[in-house]
Amino acid sequence: MNRQTQAYPELDEVEVLLEDLVDIEESDLVVFNDDVNTFEHVTKILIKVCNHTTEQAEQCTYIIHYKGKCAVKKGSIEKLKPMCQAILDAGIQAAIL
Repeated sequence: MNRQTQAYPELDEVEVLLEDLVDIEESDLVVFNDDVNTFEHVTKILIKVCNHTTEQAEQCTYIIHYKGKCAVKKGSIEKLKPMCQAILDAGIQAAIL
């Protein structure tokens, strides 16, 4: 412990919190285009699973259609895993990248 943290022990806590933030790796939940699912189905699933607004879900659906894929959610793998599985269960191609 250096002199500065001895005079201000709360700095140790701040350093730990910053370290925790740096260690959090964010991943992307990516949905891929296919020729099977309708715009309506994909939009409905994004609203239900990712808690998107209608506008967000529609925009992601258009990006998926025209660009071939779209990162629909960002977060920790633990948070994204059940969302990814729910999208897959709905018959839509998705992966955590």
